[in-house]
Amino acid sequence: MFDAFTRVISQADTRGVYLNNSQFDALKSMVAESNKRMDVVNRITGNSSAIVANAARVLFAEQPQLIAPGGNAYTNRRMAACLRDMEIILRYVTYAIFAGDGSVLEDRCLNGLRETYVALGVPGGSVSESVSKMKEAAIAIANDRTSVTQGDCSSLMSELSSYFDRAASAVG
Repeated sequence: MFDAFTRVISQADTRGVYLNNSQFDALKSMVAESNKRMDVVNRITGNSSAIVANAARVLFAEQPQLIAPGGNAYTNRRMAACLRDMEIILRYVTYAIFAGDGSVLEDRCLNGLRETYVALGVPGGSVSESVSKMKEAAIAIANDRTSVTQGDCSSLMSELSSYFDRAASAVG
């Protein structure tokens, strides 16, 4: 697991070369947007319970069979496990956006998650849909321009979106 800086330096060191101008520019850009990156992480973290709860509420309204007797989220214990897993995925997405690198998401959260769900009989499509619903809510919250560092956040929102897409595809 590397942050963006460590990854670039490690790759150059492995090849035995100096950093080139485009690598310096990419790192300089990341530093320039660091306040926006922290604003996004703070917004998502501060609203994580609402993001997860609202995504679950919408998912269960669209797929009521999940909470019906015999469904994968039926009983309080199973519902709590679903919400816990959603919270964990959201947390690792925030780690990835903060580090500017998705390897923490892949290595610590998504690696083997689909296989675990298959073994437990959890419908991957439903988990994938819940991740998509969290993505919509998180991007709406992160894109709110009130009381945050001003500037263009389109590349940051695209990066955030890609981490959610990775997670949805890994479990779906």
